[in-house]
Amino acid sequence: MKRNILNKLLVVCCLLAMVSCKARKQVLVARKVDSVVKPVDDKATKLAAIRAQQLNFNTFAAKAKTNLDINGNSNDVTLNIRISKDKKIWVSITAILGVEVARVIITPDSILLINRLEGVYLKKPFSYVYAYASKQVNYKTLESLLVGNAIPELLNEKTDITSIIGSTTLSGDLEDLVYKLIIGADNKVTQTNLDNQSQGQSLQVANNTFIQANNRILPSQINIASVVKDKKIHVNLHYTKVDFDQQLEYPFSIPDRYEPAK
Repeated sequence: MKRNILNKLLVVCCLLAMVSCKARKQVLVARKVDSVVKPVDDKATKLAAIRAQQLNFNTFAAKAKTNLDINGNSNDVTLNIRISKDKKIWVSITAILGVEVARVIITPDSILLINRLEGVYLKKPFSYVYAYASKQVNYKTLESLLVGNAIPELLNEKTDITSIIGSTTLSGDLEDLVYKLIIGADNKVTQTNLDNQSQGQSLQVANNTFIQANNRILPSQINIASVVKDKKIHVNLHYTKVDFDQQLEYPFSIPDRYEPAK
């Protein structure tokens, strides 16, 4: 990896705005597919059905083989992810031979990162992500995308809902953000599109290959494509281990010899 790895890892963690733990065997899930169009007569009922299929948990732990492509510079890494719901996202990023290159903690208020390759650290408020994403993105957005949930703010009573064979589309505006959410016949999220033309920002997230773990269904492959003006980022996550509601630790300390990143 090149010397600018710190900025690359920050971008990825902001988009996802995590060390290995015991996980149960993954079981592939065949998603329900409707063969006929089912009109949405009651918006509130449909939104409630989607919310009912949102992944619910206290803690989440996963290991993901990941390809990061930042402006055409591609790297294969492993993300070990731990989430304490609504509180923190902890990520350990390892490269070749399992060597940790960075560690991150994201909370609703802050971002902390240590870059072991360069011996530096970064402390920023959560608003730092707005250099790479729309201001409508918050901590809950990142948490939702990592587990395949719908972004909560998009499940609102003002959204437009249309149905075609096998899927439902939710669309609308969130301040200056245009969104489209594609929901499968099983009421699980298939695709999320966010677009802010005035700021030159777009985000596309596709959820594929659904699995069952601890009686919960989630995507094992999450593909993220982001454009922020002249920055282009692609993240392909493939979960190889997943577990829920285990007692987890979130170790994070800055070595004395480390210096603030410039």
